[in-house]
Amino acid sequence: MRIAYLEDDSDQAALVRTWLEAGGHTCHAFDRGHALLRALAHESFDLYLLDWELPDTDGIAVLKEIRARAPRAPVIFTTARDRDEDVVRVLQSGADDYIAKPVRRGELLARIEAVARRLHGAQSAPEVLEHPPFRVHRGSRVVERAGARLSLTDKEYALAEFLFLNAGKVVSRQHLLEAVWGRDANTHTRTVDTHISRLRGKLGLGSEVGWQVVAVHQFGYRLERGEGPP
Repeated sequence: MRIAYLEDDSDQAALVRTWLEAGGHTCHAFDRGHALLRALAHESFDLYLLDWELPDTDGIAVLKEIRARAPRAPVIFTTARDRDEDVVRVLQSGADDYIAKPVRRGELLARIEAVARRLHGAQSAPEVLEHPPFRVHRGSRVVERAGARLSLTDKEYALAEFLFLNAGKVVSRQHLLEAVWGRDANTHTRTVDTHISRLRGKLGLGSEVGWQVVAVHQFGYRLERGEGPP
């Protein structure tokens, strides 16, 4: 998952970031609440990991802004506050979980997985994604339209799979870059625009199939149902 991590303690942030990346996640660390809030204007994340006490604001205020922009995004708090009333306040403010400091590696990774399961359902994404008239066969990396196999490059397939997995969700260009090309890839976001354009043509997206990729100005894209069949 692509995780936004808000923590002003640089040593703690470096340690947790190491744990997250070793666990297969991509971590973007922020040491100020306002820095994370500015990033929300042009970035999307799969999960937010927030500290409560910050130099410029507090985690509750950041949480409210996240909820305004991404109502269903999972949010976990990490904080030294561990009184019952603190836990209740965080959860009632919209957080999905709460971890008392000091954070432990195993607990952190397990709670992230648990929150993701609750959000997306008990089971992981199916091997075949059904979005009529499209079927995405994840094991064989094949996309079919009305039963006909489409000719896609590896990157076009990866982009199509990610969009169908996140159907209805706005994802930023950088998010797409990391998911398809990898975080360390020396690739410009214009590459995303080019591949989206090609994918639209190869999938035949539009009113005829009832699916379209919508560009969100200065942010990214959303795959959504459009007018027309099915």
